[in-house]
Amino acid sequence: MIEITYYQSPIGELLLAAKNDKLIGLWIKDQKYYLSNVQEELKERSDHALLNQTKEWLDRYFNGEKPSIKELELEPIGSEFRKRVWEILCEIPYGEVMTYHDIAKRIAKEKGIKRMSAQAVGGAVGHNPISIIIPCHRVVGSNGSLIGYAGGIQRKKYLLEHEKADMSKLFVPVKGTAI
Repeated sequence: MIEITYYQSPIGELLLAAKNDKLIGLWIKDQKYYLSNVQEELKERSDHALLNQTKEWLDRYFNGEKPSIKELELEPIGSEFRKRVWEILCEIPYGEVMTYHDIAKRIAKEKGIKRMSAQAVGGAVGHNPISIIIPCHRVVGSNGSLIGYAGGIQRKKYLLEHEKADMSKLFVPVKGTAI
C-alpha cells in the first residue's frame, strides 16, 4: 500500500507518496512519467507524519528557505544507475546548476570507464520520482539550455528563478533541442 496526499504549490498540484514511512514520490500533476514505477494500490492520507513533514518542507522551500534534503527519509524507486544519478542531484547546491555532461563524466570516473552517455544520465534525471526535493531542475544542457524537465521547461525556469540561480548564463531552447 502506498499512502498519498496532495500539495498545492506555485507550480501546480503535487502528489506526494510514501511507503514504509519513506518518501517514494513527488510528482507534478500532468508531468511526464507521473506515478511511473508505482504498481501498488494508493490510499489518500491526511494524517501521515512523513507526508505532512514533506508538506512543511515544501512550505519552507516555496517561502524562500533552503530546507535540507536530509531532513526527509527518501527512497526513490529505480535502478542502481538511476539511484546514483539521483544521489548526485542531491549534491547540487541550492541555486546552482550542473550539466548532464558533468554528471556523466563523474559517473564514468567512478566506474573507471572512458565515458558515459549524457543521454543516459538525461534519462535517469527525467525519471526522477521525487521532483523538487531531489533537484533535477538544477540540471541543464552543456550549453546552458533549460532542457529535459519532466514537469515542463516553464516550471524548471520558475524553480531556478525561485532559487535565484544566475539565469544570465541559461536560456530556454527551441523545442527539440537535444541534451
